[in-house]
Amino acid sequence: MANWFVTVDGELKSRWTQAFADARVLPRDAFDTLASKTDLVWVSTAVEDWLGVVRALADRGMGVIALSYQPHDREALAALDSGARGYVHTLAAAPVLTQVAVVVSHRGVWVGEELMAKVIGGSFTALTQHLGALQVEESAQLAPLTQRERLVALAVARGATNKEVARELEITERTVKAHLSAIFKKLAVRDRLQLILKLAPTV
Repeated sequence: MANWFVTVDGELKSRWTQAFADARVLPRDAFDTLASKTDLVWVSTAVEDWLGVVRALADRGMGVIALSYQPHDREALAALDSGARGYVHTLAAAPVLTQVAVVVSHRGVWVGEELMAKVIGGSFTALTQHLGALQVEESAQLAPLTQRERLVALAVARGATNKEVARELEITERTVKAHLSAIFKKLAVRDRLQLILKLAPTV
């Protein structure tokens, strides 16, 4: 498996070569002759018609990862909708790029934690609407938490960012982070994704 990079200037970044000794530039007109279905192709969102490039590569059955200098949810969703199996910051550290490659090469999908939390949070919200929010709010899982920690936990479980929680509860983002640290410790979870899964109601 080789790692190909479609870039604006045709140059490889040092962190890419640190992550992959086999990193090579893939010219836009050489998809068929150079890359194979077992390869991973990393496409910069700065490339002209990058979504078209992602789509063309995905249609050939290749694992495609979009690289963005300014990641945001809308762009990530557009990348995934076009067939990308990963979306990561262009300047991500080499170990992160290696992890992305492992996930995508095993047919997984890699996106940032915040976007994944929003996606899962949407499912959490749908479940609570279907089964009744009371079941979640009175869950034994929330028993160890203070009232304010419960509010933060439920807001995060719905997919809210720290900034959105702070605005909703009229507290600072720093306070939200402090509450989350306490919540993670009390509920024995590592991150917001595990928190969402722990609080999700069972059907």
